[in-house]
Amino acid sequence: MRNYASFCISAALRGMTIPRPDVIIASSPQLLVGLSGWWIAFSRQIPFVFEVRDLWPESLTAVGIGTENSMLHRGLAGVAKFLYQRSDLVIVVTPAFKDHLVQRWRVPAEKIAVVENGVETHLFAPAPDAANAALREQLSTQGKFLVCYIGTMGMAHGLETLLDAAAQLQSRNSNAHFLLVGEGAEKERIKSLAQARRLINVTFLDQQPREKIPAFISASDACLVLLKKTDVFKTVIPTKMLEFMACARPVILGVDGQARQIVEEAGAGIVIEPENSQALVAAITQLSADRERGTAFGRKGREYILQHFSRGATAAKYIDILQSLLRTRQS
Repeated sequence: MRNYASFCISAALRGMTIPRPDVIIASSPQLLVGLSGWWIAFSRQIPFVFEVRDLWPESLTAVGIGTENSMLHRGLAGVAKFLYQRSDLVIVVTPAFKDHLVQRWRVPAEKIAVVENGVETHLFAPAPDAANAALREQLSTQGKFLVCYIGTMGMAHGLETLLDAAAQLQSRNSNAHFLLVGEGAEKERIKSLAQARRLINVTFLDQQPREKIPAFISASDACLVLLKKTDVFKTVIPTKMLEFMACARPVILGVDGQARQIVEEAGAGIVIEPENSQALVAAITQLSADRERGTAFGRKGREYILQHFSRGATAAKYIDILQSLLRTRQS
Protein backbone atom coordinates (compact mmCIF):
# COMPACT_ATOMS: atom_id res chain seq x y z
CA MET A 1 0.00 0.00 0.00
CA ARG A 2 2.93 2.36 0.58
CA ASN A 3 3.91 2.06 -3.08
CA TYR A 4 0.33 2.79 -4.13
CA ALA A 5 0.17 5.84 -1.85
CA SER A 6 3.53 7.11 -3.09
CA PHE A 7 2.43 6.82 -6.71
CA CYS A 8 -0.87 8.54 -5.87
CA ILE A 9 0.96 11.56 -4.49
CA SER A 10 3.59 11.78 -7.24
CA ALA A 11 0.95 11.41 -9.97
CA ALA A 12 -1.19 14.16 -8.41
CA LEU A 13 1.80 16.52 -8.23
CA ARG A 14 2.93 15.74 -11.78
CA GLY A 15 -0.58 16.25 -13.08
CA MET A 16 -0.58 19.83 -11.87
CA THR A 17 2.38 20.73 -14.10
CA ILE A 18 1.35 19.29 -17.47
CA PRO A 19 -0.48 21.35 -20.13
CA ARG A 20 -4.20 21.53 -19.39
CA PRO A 21 -5.98 18.53 -21.00
CA ASP A 22 -9.64 18.29 -22.00
CA VAL A 23 -10.41 15.45 -19.62
CA ILE A 24 -8.71 13.47 -16.85
CA ILE A 25 -9.03 9.66 -16.91
CA ALA A 26 -7.91 7.61 -13.92
CA SER A 27 -7.88 3.85 -14.37
CA SER A 28 -8.25 1.37 -11.51
CA PRO A 29 -6.62 -0.88 -10.36
CA GLN A 30 -5.01 0.37 -8.36
CA LEU A 31 -7.75 2.31 -6.62
CA LEU A 32 -5.68 5.12 -5.12
CA VAL A 33 -4.71 6.43 -8.55
CA GLY A 34 -8.35 7.52 -8.78
CA LEU A 35 -7.67 10.05 -6.02
CA SER A 36 -4.82 11.49 -8.09
CA GLY A 37 -7.10 11.85 -11.10
CA TRP A 38 -9.88 13.44 -9.05
CA TRP A 39 -7.51 15.95 -7.44
CA ILE A 40 -6.03 17.05 -10.78
CA ALA A 41 -9.49 17.37 -12.35
CA PHE A 42 -10.92 19.22 -9.35
CA SER A 43 -8.00 21.62 -9.07
CA ARG A 44 -7.92 22.42 -12.77
CA GLN A 45 -11.70 22.33 -13.33
CA ILE A 46 -11.57 19.50 -15.87
CA PRO A 47 -14.08 16.65 -16.31
CA PHE A 48 -13.05 13.55 -14.35
CA VAL A 49 -13.58 10.04 -15.73
CA PHE A 50 -13.02 7.11 -13.40
CA GLU A 51 -12.28 3.93 -15.34
CA VAL A 52 -12.96 0.71 -13.42
CA ARG A 53 -11.14 -2.36 -14.73
CA ASP A 54 -11.31 -4.27 -11.47
CA LEU A 55 -13.66 -4.00 -8.50
CA TRP A 56 -11.81 -2.80 -5.43
CA PRO A 57 -12.02 -3.67 -2.59
CA GLU A 58 -14.25 -6.59 -3.62
CA SER A 59 -11.56 -8.35 -5.65
CA LEU A 60 -9.07 -8.19 -2.80
CA THR A 61 -11.52 -9.81 -0.42
CA ALA A 62 -12.28 -12.50 -3.02
CA VAL A 63 -8.66 -13.68 -2.98
CA GLY A 64 -8.36 -13.60 0.80
CA ILE A 65 -6.74 -10.20 1.32
CA GLY A 66 -8.65 -8.85 4.33
CA THR A 67 -12.31 -9.23 5.20
CA GLU A 68 -15.27 -6.94 4.70
CA ASN A 69 -14.92 -5.77 8.29
CA SER A 70 -11.18 -5.15 8.13
CA MET A 71 -9.72 -1.66 8.31
CA LEU A 72 -8.18 -2.13 4.85
CA HIS A 73 -11.50 -3.07 3.28
CA ARG A 74 -13.40 -0.25 4.96
CA GLY A 75 -10.77 2.29 3.97
CA LEU A 76 -10.70 1.24 0.32
CA ALA A 77 -14.50 1.08 0.25
CA GLY A 78 -14.57 4.69 1.42
CA VAL A 79 -12.18 5.70 -1.36
CA ALA A 80 -14.24 3.82 -3.96
CA LYS A 81 -17.48 5.45 -2.82
CA PHE A 82 -15.88 8.89 -2.92
CA LEU A 83 -14.60 8.38 -6.47
CA TYR A 84 -17.90 7.01 -7.74
CA GLN A 85 -19.69 10.03 -6.31
CA ARG A 86 -17.22 12.69 -7.46
CA SER A 87 -16.57 11.46 -11.00
CA ASP A 88 -18.38 13.00 -13.95
CA LEU A 89 -18.46 9.61 -15.64
CA VAL A 90 -17.61 6.04 -14.67
CA ILE A 91 -16.42 3.71 -17.43
CA VAL A 92 -16.52 -0.04 -16.75
CA VAL A 93 -15.41 -3.00 -18.85
CA THR A 94 -18.38 -5.35 -18.40
CA PRO A 95 -22.16 -4.96 -18.06
CA ALA A 96 -21.92 -6.91 -14.79
CA PHE A 97 -19.60 -4.24 -13.37
CA LYS A 98 -22.25 -1.65 -14.18
CA ASP A 99 -24.96 -3.70 -12.46
CA HIS A 100 -22.73 -4.10 -9.41
CA LEU A 101 -22.01 -0.38 -9.12
CA VAL A 102 -25.69 0.46 -9.43
CA GLN A 103 -26.79 -2.12 -6.87
CA ARG A 104 -23.91 -2.05 -4.39
CA TRP A 105 -22.78 1.58 -4.58
CA ARG A 106 -25.96 3.27 -5.80
CA VAL A 107 -24.17 4.88 -8.74
CA PRO A 108 -26.78 6.28 -11.17
CA ALA A 109 -26.98 4.01 -14.21
CA GLU A 110 -26.88 7.00 -16.58
CA LYS A 111 -23.50 7.97 -15.12
CA ILE A 112 -21.92 4.64 -16.13
CA ALA A 113 -20.74 3.67 -19.62
CA VAL A 114 -19.63 0.19 -20.64
CA VAL A 115 -16.61 -0.10 -22.92
CA GLU A 116 -15.42 -3.69 -23.14
CA ASN A 117 -11.75 -4.54 -23.49
CA GLY A 118 -10.75 -4.74 -27.12
CA VAL A 119 -8.18 -6.91 -28.88
CA GLU A 120 -5.50 -5.85 -31.36
CA THR A 121 -6.68 -8.33 -33.97
CA HIS A 122 -3.76 -7.58 -36.29
CA LEU A 123 -1.33 -8.62 -33.52
CA PHE A 124 -3.37 -11.43 -31.99
CA ALA A 125 -3.99 -13.56 -35.04
CA PRO A 126 -3.27 -17.15 -36.12
CA ALA A 127 0.33 -17.80 -37.08
CA PRO A 128 1.41 -19.92 -40.09
CA ASP A 129 1.76 -23.65 -39.44
CA ALA A 130 5.50 -23.48 -40.09
CA ALA A 131 5.98 -20.85 -37.37
CA ASN A 132 3.92 -22.91 -34.93
CA ALA A 133 5.96 -26.03 -35.68
CA ALA A 134 9.24 -24.15 -35.20
CA LEU A 135 8.18 -22.84 -31.80
CA ARG A 136 6.92 -26.26 -30.74
CA GLU A 137 10.33 -27.70 -31.63
CA GLN A 138 12.03 -24.94 -29.65
CA LEU A 139 9.83 -25.83 -26.65
CA SER A 140 10.45 -29.57 -27.15
CA THR A 141 6.70 -30.20 -27.29
CA GLN A 142 6.44 -31.87 -30.69
CA GLY A 143 3.83 -34.60 -30.57
CA LYS A 144 2.35 -33.24 -27.35
CA PHE A 145 -1.10 -31.79 -26.82
CA LEU A 146 0.10 -28.35 -25.69
CA VAL A 147 -2.12 -26.59 -23.14
CA CYS A 148 -1.05 -23.02 -22.43
CA TYR A 149 -1.70 -20.76 -19.48
CA ILE A 150 -0.42 -17.30 -20.34
CA GLY A 151 -0.68 -14.36 -17.98
CA THR A 152 -0.52 -13.44 -14.32
CA MET A 153 0.08 -16.22 -11.82
CA GLY A 154 -1.63 -14.67 -8.83
CA MET A 155 -3.83 -15.47 -5.88
CA ALA A 156 -6.96 -15.00 -7.98
CA HIS A 157 -6.18 -17.77 -10.43
CA GLY A 158 -6.23 -20.95 -8.36
CA LEU A 159 -3.43 -22.59 -10.31
CA GLU A 160 -3.42 -25.54 -7.94
CA THR A 161 -6.30 -26.75 -10.12
CA LEU A 162 -3.92 -26.86 -13.10
CA LEU A 163 -1.36 -28.84 -11.10
CA ASP A 164 -4.00 -31.31 -9.92
CA ALA A 165 -5.07 -31.83 -13.53
CA ALA A 166 -1.46 -32.25 -14.63
CA ALA A 167 -0.92 -34.92 -11.98
CA GLN A 168 -4.01 -36.83 -13.07
CA LEU A 169 -3.02 -36.69 -16.73
CA GLN A 170 0.57 -37.70 -15.99
CA SER A 171 -0.66 -40.75 -14.08
CA ARG A 172 -2.62 -41.77 -17.20
CA ASN A 173 0.41 -41.34 -19.47
CA SER A 174 -1.44 -38.65 -21.38
CA ASN A 175 0.44 -36.71 -24.05
CA ALA A 176 -0.89 -33.42 -22.64
CA HIS A 177 1.76 -30.90 -21.66
CA PHE A 178 1.17 -27.65 -19.79
CA LEU A 179 3.09 -24.47 -20.60
CA LEU A 180 2.80 -21.60 -18.11
CA VAL A 181 4.10 -18.25 -19.34
CA GLY A 182 4.26 -15.18 -17.15
CA GLU A 183 4.97 -13.87 -13.68
CA GLY A 184 3.01 -13.17 -10.53
CA ALA A 185 2.92 -13.37 -6.77
CA GLU A 186 2.15 -17.09 -6.81
CA LYS A 187 4.57 -18.22 -9.51
CA GLU A 188 7.40 -19.42 -7.28
CA ARG A 189 5.02 -21.24 -4.96
CA ILE A 190 3.24 -22.96 -7.86
CA LYS A 191 6.58 -23.80 -9.45
CA SER A 192 7.79 -25.35 -6.19
CA LEU A 193 4.59 -27.39 -5.89
CA ALA A 194 5.04 -28.70 -9.42
CA GLN A 195 8.61 -29.74 -8.61
CA ALA A 196 7.56 -31.36 -5.33
CA ARG A 197 4.92 -33.37 -7.17
CA ARG A 198 7.44 -34.33 -9.86
CA LEU A 199 5.27 -33.09 -12.67
CA ILE A 200 7.31 -33.57 -15.81
CA ASN A 201 4.40 -32.43 -17.96
CA VAL A 202 4.51 -28.81 -16.72
CA THR A 203 6.93 -26.19 -18.07
CA PHE A 204 7.35 -22.63 -16.80
CA LEU A 205 8.59 -19.72 -18.90
CA ASP A 206 9.35 -16.21 -17.72
CA GLN A 207 7.27 -13.29 -18.88
CA GLN A 208 7.67 -12.67 -22.61
CA PRO A 209 7.55 -9.41 -24.59
CA ARG A 210 3.99 -8.61 -25.57
CA GLU A 211 4.73 -8.91 -29.28
CA LYS A 212 5.84 -12.53 -28.77
CA ILE A 213 2.75 -13.65 -26.86
CA PRO A 214 0.61 -14.34 -29.97
CA ALA A 215 3.20 -16.86 -31.16
CA PHE A 216 2.88 -18.90 -27.95
CA ILE A 217 -0.90 -18.74 -28.14
CA SER A 218 -1.00 -19.78 -31.78
CA ALA A 219 1.36 -22.70 -31.18
CA SER A 220 -0.93 -24.10 -28.47
CA ASP A 221 -3.55 -26.77 -28.91
CA ALA A 222 -5.74 -25.24 -26.19
CA CYS A 223 -5.54 -22.21 -23.90
CA LEU A 224 -6.59 -22.01 -20.27
CA VAL A 225 -8.43 -19.19 -18.51
CA LEU A 226 -8.75 -19.89 -14.79
CA LEU A 227 -10.08 -17.94 -11.81
CA LYS A 228 -11.17 -18.95 -8.35
CA LYS A 229 -14.78 -19.85 -7.67
CA THR A 230 -16.20 -16.63 -6.22
CA ASP A 231 -19.10 -14.37 -7.14
CA VAL A 232 -16.84 -11.37 -7.79
CA PHE A 233 -15.20 -13.13 -10.74
CA LYS A 234 -18.57 -13.75 -12.36
CA THR A 235 -18.44 -10.07 -13.36
CA VAL A 236 -15.12 -10.15 -15.24
CA ILE A 237 -14.19 -10.72 -18.87
CA PRO A 238 -10.50 -11.71 -18.85
CA THR A 239 -8.57 -9.97 -21.63
CA LYS A 240 -6.46 -13.10 -22.16
CA MET A 241 -9.59 -15.04 -23.05
CA LEU A 242 -10.33 -12.56 -25.84
CA GLU A 243 -6.73 -12.73 -27.08
CA PHE A 244 -6.83 -16.53 -27.17
CA MET A 245 -10.04 -16.37 -29.20
CA ALA A 246 -8.51 -13.80 -31.57
CA CYS A 247 -5.65 -16.24 -32.25
CA ALA A 248 -8.22 -18.90 -33.19
CA ARG A 249 -7.31 -21.20 -30.31
CA PRO A 250 -9.91 -23.23 -28.41
CA VAL A 251 -10.47 -21.92 -24.89
CA ILE A 252 -10.93 -24.00 -21.76
CA LEU A 253 -12.63 -21.56 -19.43
CA GLY A 254 -12.76 -22.09 -15.68
CA VAL A 255 -14.70 -18.89 -14.99
CA ASP A 256 -18.42 -18.40 -14.50
CA GLY A 257 -20.67 -15.45 -15.32
CA GLN A 258 -19.95 -12.93 -18.10
CA ALA A 259 -16.95 -14.78 -19.49
CA ARG A 260 -18.91 -18.01 -19.71
CA GLN A 261 -21.68 -16.26 -21.64
CA ILE A 262 -19.20 -15.03 -24.26
CA VAL A 263 -17.50 -18.40 -24.80
CA GLU A 264 -20.83 -20.21 -25.04
CA GLU A 265 -22.36 -17.61 -27.35
CA ALA A 266 -19.30 -17.66 -29.59
CA GLY A 267 -18.94 -21.45 -29.52
CA ALA A 268 -15.26 -20.83 -28.77
CA GLY A 269 -14.42 -23.61 -26.33
CA ILE A 270 -15.35 -25.67 -23.30
CA VAL A 271 -16.58 -24.11 -20.06
CA ILE A 272 -15.83 -25.96 -16.83
CA GLU A 273 -16.64 -25.38 -13.18
CA PRO A 274 -13.99 -23.14 -11.59
CA GLU A 275 -11.42 -24.99 -9.44
CA ASN A 276 -12.58 -28.39 -10.71
CA SER A 277 -9.51 -30.36 -11.78
CA GLN A 278 -11.49 -33.39 -12.94
CA ALA A 279 -13.53 -31.21 -15.28
CA LEU A 280 -10.30 -29.70 -16.59
CA VAL A 281 -8.89 -33.15 -17.27
CA ALA A 282 -12.07 -34.12 -19.09
CA ALA A 283 -11.98 -31.00 -21.28
CA ILE A 284 -8.33 -31.54 -22.22
CA THR A 285 -8.98 -35.20 -22.96
CA GLN A 286 -11.93 -34.33 -25.21
CA LEU A 287 -10.00 -31.76 -27.22
CA SER A 288 -6.95 -34.00 -27.49
CA ALA A 289 -9.11 -36.79 -28.92
CA ASP A 290 -10.97 -34.52 -31.36
CA ARG A 291 -8.64 -31.98 -32.95
CA GLU A 292 -11.26 -30.95 -35.51
CA ARG A 293 -13.55 -29.84 -32.70
CA GLY A 294 -10.78 -27.64 -31.32
CA THR A 295 -10.17 -26.14 -34.75
CA ALA A 296 -13.87 -25.31 -35.06
CA PHE A 297 -13.87 -23.68 -31.61
CA GLY A 298 -10.89 -21.56 -32.65
CA ARG A 299 -12.40 -20.45 -35.93
CA LYS A 300 -15.67 -19.43 -34.28
CA GLY A 301 -13.81 -17.62 -31.53
CA ARG A 302 -11.86 -15.43 -33.94
CA GLU A 303 -14.98 -14.65 -35.94
CA TYR A 304 -16.69 -13.55 -32.73
CA ILE A 305 -13.79 -11.30 -31.71
CA LEU A 306 -13.65 -9.63 -35.12
CA GLN A 307 -17.35 -8.88 -34.86
CA HIS A 308 -17.58 -7.77 -31.23
CA PHE A 309 -14.21 -7.03 -29.61
CA SER A 310 -11.80 -5.48 -32.09
CA ARG A 311 -9.67 -2.73 -30.54
CA GLY A 312 -10.61 -0.26 -33.28
CA ALA A 313 -14.32 -0.59 -32.53
CA THR A 314 -13.92 -0.28 -28.76
CA ALA A 315 -11.56 2.71 -29.13
CA ALA A 316 -14.06 4.49 -31.37
CA LYS A 317 -16.80 3.83 -28.79
CA TYR A 318 -14.60 5.23 -26.02
CA ILE A 319 -13.88 8.41 -27.99
CA ASP A 320 -17.58 8.92 -28.73
CA ILE A 321 -18.38 8.65 -25.02
CA LEU A 322 -15.70 11.20 -24.09
CA GLN A 323 -16.84 13.62 -26.78
CA SER A 324 -20.41 13.32 -25.53
CA LEU A 325 -19.23 14.11 -21.99
CA LEU A 326 -17.35 17.20 -23.18
CA ARG A 327 -20.33 18.44 -25.19
CA THR A 328 -22.54 18.05 -22.11
CA ARG A 329 -20.10 20.01 -19.95
CA GLN A 330 -19.83 22.80 -22.52
CA SER A 331 -23.57 23.22 -22.97
